[in-house]
Amino acid sequence: MLNRLPTCFTGLLIASLLTGSTLQAQDLEPGKLANVQTQYSKEIDQLSKNKQVQKAFQFIVAQNKRNRDELIMLTEIPAPPFQEEKRGIRFAAMLKEAGADSVWTDKVGNVLALRKGKQSKRCVALDGHLDTVFPAETDVTVKTKGDTLYAPGIGDDTRGLVAVVAVLRALEEAGIETQADVLFIGSVGEEGLGDLRGVKHLFSNESRRIDSWISIEAGDMGRASNMGLGSNRYRITFKGPGGHSWGAFGLANPQHALGSAIHYFSKAADKFTRTGARTSFNVGRIGGGTSVNSIPFSSWMEVDMRSEIPENLVLIDSLLKSSVQKALEEHNQMRRSGPALTVDYVRIGERPSGELPETLPLVQRSMAAIAYFGKSPKIGRGSTNGNIPISKGIPAVTIGQGGTTGGNHALNEWWYDNDAYKAIQAALLTLVAEAGLAKP
Repeated sequence: MLNRLPTCFTGLLIASLLTGSTLQAQDLEPGKLANVQTQYSKEIDQLSKNKQVQKAFQFIVAQNKRNRDELIMLTEIPAPPFQEEKRGIRFAAMLKEAGADSVWTDKVGNVLALRKGKQSKRCVALDGHLDTVFPAETDVTVKTKGDTLYAPGIGDDTRGLVAVVAVLRALEEAGIETQADVLFIGSVGEEGLGDLRGVKHLFSNESRRIDSWISIEAGDMGRASNMGLGSNRYRITFKGPGGHSWGAFGLANPQHALGSAIHYFSKAADKFTRTGARTSFNVGRIGGGTSVNSIPFSSWMEVDMRSEIPENLVLIDSLLKSSVQKALEEHNQMRRSGPALTVDYVRIGERPSGELPETLPLVQRSMAAIAYFGKSPKIGRGSTNGNIPISKGIPAVTIGQGGTTGGNHALNEWWYDNDAYKAIQAALLTLVAEAGLAKP
């Protein structure tokens, strides 16, 4: 029988439906229904009947209050990109206490815990990201209304971190051994200008080989993302001499050029994105100038472009640059005095796209685990840590943290424990199936 939803949660659900908003994390598409092959359904069903796995399931349920308390504790440690250290220190302590064989922090700040397998010929990773999108000064105090928890970052992805530790504890408590090594990871730099720096390092020549990757992200447990949504991000700055709005009138104005560039790009990109593979564009931030009566000496914008396919990213990238160049030339021709404007491009983000087949064993195992708990598994595309292994052809999947969440990346972000323990159990099933259950 389903638990009765709390009044405050029901109100949020109705509001989200009325406004057309989604309960999913916005970096993950809802996805489409997928078919689970019989062999993987049988594999997961057989694994779930194992006495040790059943013991792990019971332990996860028993730890529900502890998981809630630790969710609140971790959420209240600010962790914007490039400032994850304090949260990382606490997360590392939790992994050590949980019984990992070794715990360390790598040179970019990722926290890793190794649980050795019987054979150690392969390595399977279970990841949640440490960072949130919010600046360090954001009030991250967790507030409770009924059964719903409110705080910036509580769903994306602090609950994912709690799930990672909960799986490790359950394996230890139940004495489950795997054939492959398992890495439990709190990664840095998943959000914003972090540009996946943590997972990029993990799949570089400076880190040990990872053969399979499982990320736990914001969202319900029905999704298994096997496709990476690629993106390019730029900070573009127009520069000029600047001066008094009256006394230096006639100088080329960087702010005016910036406005023209946005206009030209928006028109060209709008036409381009109306057909073909889904592609998006956004000017997210602009700035510049010193006062209302000063010609700015610099004006900048930050642009995000995304596409399902790499070819469209290349094309919309060229539209951006041609629009900027058109605006630059136009406003330099308009100037009446002084030097010409210049423009600088700085790439501030690059996430590769890619797809893995839904028939891949890891993807099938994750979907079979979802189905085992009565959910209809969906595959989809996301912009997550999974982009990196997916782009390299390494088995990877991003699964939901469970419960119900909303307001991701907003100050009123919230999370409700709607049988969220099942998502942890599904993560454990997926992990053990992929790493291989070793005989006692």
